[in-house]
Amino acid sequence: MKPITVLLADDSAAVRRDIREVLEHETDLKVVGEAANGREAVALVKKLHPALVLMDVAMPLLNGLQATRQILKAVPATKVLMLSVHDDAVYIEESSKSGAMGYLIKHTAVNSLCRAIREVHKGKTFFKPPPPGHLNKQVRSKK
Repeated sequence: MKPITVLLADDSAAVRRDIREVLEHETDLKVVGEAANGREAVALVKKLHPALVLMDVAMPLLNGLQATRQILKAVPATKVLMLSVHDDAVYIEESSKSGAMGYLIKHTAVNSLCRAIREVHKGKTFFKPPPPGHLNKQVRSKK
């Protein structure tokens, strides 16, 4: 079985390292690149065509929401799963509007990360915490 290729996009090298360590223990997931800012993430997606991008919301040069829009325009087959320290409904809503198919809070991500990657890769949505009520219908309709 071909592994799910993943690009890590986070301005924190420590966060990227920790996520890489988690994913390296999974035989069906493969990290193919790392980006420290949004512009680098867009460029690497165009070059590497990963199946999925783990995207930090807050990054320099181009934030995760802007980068997601550009990525999905350039390489529509790539899916985006947002990671953030924010559990505010506004961030979750904006992530969904930008085209992300999932959203995880960083401090809880380890427990759900691999499952979320697999679900989003299958074309399903994965939001933890769940999106606000008015957005929940839109998110469910993406499934």
